[in-house]
Order: sequence, then C-alpha cells, then structure tokens
Amino acid sequence: MTSRIACCQIALRVGESDANRGAALAAAAAAAADGASVVVLPELSASGYVFRGEAEARALAEPADGPTAAGWARLARQRGVTIVGGICELGDDGLLYNSALVVDSAGLRATYRKVHLWDAEKLVFTPGSGLPPVVETAGTLLAVLICYDLEFPEWVRLPALAGAQLLCVPANWPAQPHPAGERPMDVVRAQAAAAVNRMFIAVCDRVGGERGVEWVGGSVIIDPGGWPLAGPEPGDSELTFAADCDLAASADKRISERNDVLADRRPDLYRGVIGEEDR
Repeated sequence: MTSRIACCQIALRVGESDANRGAALAAAAAAAADGASVVVLPELSASGYVFRGEAEARALAEPADGPTAAGWARLARQRGVTIVGGICELGDDGLLYNSALVVDSAGLRATYRKVHLWDAEKLVFTPGSGLPPVVETAGTLLAVLICYDLEFPEWVRLPALAGAQLLCVPANWPAQPHPAGERPMDVVRAQAAAAVNRMFIAVCDRVGGERGVEWVGGSVIIDPGGWPLAGPEPGDSELTFAADCDLAASADKRISERNDVLADRRPDLYRGVIGEEDR
C-alpha cells in the first residue's frame, strides 16, 4: 500500500504571519485534495526566517498549540491529512524555539525543537534537547528533524533506529554557490541520509527572497535508495511536489545478500564519535 507524500514549497515573508499561514493552508489543502496523506511545509512557515533580532522573533512567536496548529488541525480533520511544518515557538518557559509540529485529525501530536541551530539562529533561539519524535499517523511511522539537523549523521540515525519509515524535514536552505551542473549540497546530503539509513526523506524548502537572503528552493522527496522521487527543481518558484511512496520498503535495510545498514553497525567501535566530556 502506498502513501502520497507532498512538500509545499511556498514563498514566505518575515513578519507577515497571517499571510504566511494562509499561503501554507492553501497549499496544504490543494495537496490534500490531490490525495496526499502527509503534507510537509517549510521551517518557520508562519513567522518567516530572517529576524532582525530576538525582539522581532518574540513578537512573531506563538505557543505550540497556537493559531498555526489550530488552522492545521481544522484542515487535518476536514481532509484526514497529517501536516508537518515549522513555527517560531514561545515555550512555556518563556524561551524561543525553532520548532516543527506534527498535526493530524486528532490535533497536535508532537512538537520538535531544533537541536542544531544555524548561524544567527543562535542569537534568537534556545536549542532543543529532546530526541526526534517518531509518531504513528496516517498509517505511517513519521519522524521529524529541522533543516541543519539533517547534517548530523548521528542525529539522523536515531529515528532510523526507532523504526521511522518517513523522515519529514521542514527547511529554509540559504542558497550557496556551487559548480554549474551540480545539485546543491543540501540536496546531496539529504539523498545520502536517505540511502545510508534506508528510509524515505521528505524535505520541504522555501522560496521568496527575504532581507537579502535567497533560498535553494530544493524541496525533494527521496526513496530509501537515496534517489529523488519528486523534485528538486532549485529556483524561486512556488511548487508542490508529491510522490506515492511504498513506506513499508523502509523496513528492508538490506543493501546486498549479506549486508544490512543497521545490523552491520559496530557501535562498540564508534565511541570516539562522542567526546570524553560527553561520556
């Protein structure tokens, strides 16, 4: 049985929360009407990304169960869809987090706070300290990371070991120079992560230049072999990609008759990956 997974690559504007929420809901509703059971939206999809500082981010922040989650929950109940996307979260502790929500017809199912903060995010957000959640929803074991988290192989491995079939990654990938004819390295890393963990990965990037920052526009849905099923088409166009995924295939970790990417691990030899101070 296949599940239709969609990524809605939309244009966002920092500070225009109502417009951003409306654009995200419209894109998610269209994807659901096209048969998607899981819809992934970008990182910080309500607030926008390029804040002038903590004060601006705080003015745009909301609780995990705030207006963005409420809108997604209404759509989820109407269409039987699961939505994963990012918000600027104001925690109960008064701190700001770069967070991703998992919302389905039952409401808010999980909140994940980005652990690995990128560049100026460190001036605004507190890093999360929780493990990547793995949620059973829409007949899927779904896990969540955010953008830069995907660049840490140890962190990506955790949901794979927990049995995740699909890793959803809301992202805002800033555009970086790369050789002509080559894919952006962000996309290459996502493909590698899917291949070495033998699981589906759906990354939803954004578009719409923001305060001098341009974006990759590299949304992509990748199979357990590391090959794109939909996307990417880097650029500045708003697009929705969808792919029919046999998520059960992610349970097969074999890459040859005698090799299995999880069973062949030698964790007893990997202790050097963790610094002495962390043991």
